[in-house]
Amino acid sequence: MADRNKDLLGRLADLSEEAVQRLADAPGADRALQALKGLGDRVDELQRRTRGFEELEKRLAKLEKRVDSLAKPKPARKPASGAGAAPPKSGPPPKKA
Repeated sequence: MADRNKDLLGRLADLSEEAVQRLADAPGADRALQALKGLGDRVDELQRRTRGFEELEKRLAKLEKRVDSLAKPKPARKPASGAGAAPPKSGPPPKKA
C-alpha cells in the first residue's frame, strides 16, 4: 500500500511539473507572471496604506463628539430679578407738566 501511495504521489509530482513547464512555454505566460508579481506588490502597498485607518477613525470619532458638544445650544441664563423688569432709576421723580 505504501508503494502504491509513493507511486501515486510521484506521478502527481511529474504531472504538475509538466503542467508548470507547459504554462511557462505558453504565449503570454511571461506577461501573466509579471502581472501576478505586480499584483502582490500592489496588495502589499494597499495593506501598508490602510494600516492607519483605524487610528484615523478613532480620531474622527473623538472630533465628531467635540463638534457635537460645541454645536448643542446652551441653556439661557435667568435674569437677576424675578420679573425681568428694569431696576428703578435713582434720582428725582419726573416732573408733571
